Amino acid sequence: MQGIKEFISANDAFARHVGIELLEVDAGRAKAKLDVAAEHKNGLGIVHGAAIFALADLAFAAASNSHGTAAVAVNANVNFMRATHEGVLFAEATETSRNHKLATYDVAVTNGEGELVAGFTGMVYRKKDSIPVAG
Repeated sequence: MQGIKEFISANDAFARHVGIELLEVDAGRAKAKLDVAAEHKNGLGIVHGAAIFALADLAFAAASNSHGTAAVAVNANVNFMRATHEGVLFAEATETSRNHKLATYDVAVTNGEGELVAGFTGMVYRKKDSIPVAG
């Protein structure tokens, strides 16, 4: 959706700070990526769970706000499936249900080979406020 991607990219300072890039946003869907760097690793040399969660969370935020209605997380859960040490990670969010108050999303986090690294599920509360973006 024109405008939503730019709005989120410009206003999510944390995602920018950790190097997460929002690649695409469409109604109920979003994709983001993280190029793994040394600062994304934990003490064991694998990508930190917080970095993976942050990547999934940005895709979740973009997908849930893609309809132009402000949405805020009320619950999120992540399951880690595979350790990763380097390369690129992608998070793809898909809307699974939505009504006027609540919506749920599944996010698959994959590595550059398309292998599942983590699964994330989140629920948002849809506020009455609109997001200030063009169509």
